[in-house]
Amino acid sequence: MKTSTPTTPQSTPLLEVEGLTKFFGGLRAVNDFNMSIYPGELVGLIGPNGAGKTTVFNQITGIYLPTKGSVKFNGVNLVGFEPHEITRAGIGRTFQNIRLFNNLSVLDNVRIAFHATSGYNLFDTIVSNHKFSQKENEIVEKSQDLLDVMKLSRFQNEIVKNLPYGEQRRVEIARAMACQPQLLLLDEPAAGMNPREILQLMDMIHFIRDNFNLTILLIEHQMRVVMGICERITVMDFGEVIARGNPKEIQGNPKVVEAYLGKGAANVA
Repeated sequence: MKTSTPTTPQSTPLLEVEGLTKFFGGLRAVNDFNMSIYPGELVGLIGPNGAGKTTVFNQITGIYLPTKGSVKFNGVNLVGFEPHEITRAGIGRTFQNIRLFNNLSVLDNVRIAFHATSGYNLFDTIVSNHKFSQKENEIVEKSQDLLDVMKLSRFQNEIVKNLPYGEQRRVEIARAMACQPQLLLLDEPAAGMNPREILQLMDMIHFIRDNFNLTILLIEHQMRVVMGICERITVMDFGEVIARGNPKEIQGNPKVVEAYLGKGAANVA
């Protein structure tokens, strides 16, 4: 397995989140969250269940409108943008609970994502003109190429709900990549995977980062994954950031140990 190689941050962040706060009624789910991610980085966002990690993802991708704060991507504040507009801007994501079109084939699940940048319109589709046919052929080829990279080619005609859980995770990542993102958000990609699949996932995340010029922000409960591939880590608890650092610094941080194991655990350790 490839180990992480720290990147040297460039002067301008690709993603800059400032003062992000989200209330659900009287419940404060996220409070004053700040994060900067630079091109080419592989960054982890971790914390106990309910810490607010997925709520951060949902605000970045337009599913939730922040109560306050900004989400700047390539210098543009995305707050108020619709999810499809954020996808077209260059942010792709997967979900904590897999969201695939269960009754479609693996190939069709990936093809759908390419249509956001297909280049043809409704008229082209209705009359099935040359432009439509040409673009559809290109989309099929691109989808098959992506499935080959993700080692899913043998499943391309399978109905996706019939695949093992780990393979469904790969399909979801492939679909997110089909949107041609600059920034890829992965929400617990190792969930439900066995140890062999986890090792393969770690190699795959490194591969797609390095070969597709991606920047990756990862939520994950599998510490083997986080500590093995992330160059920087941000830790949340009760909606707030409690620690930042590299894997070694995070492993030895008393606040992090306490958040996961309870008060006094750091002293025992």
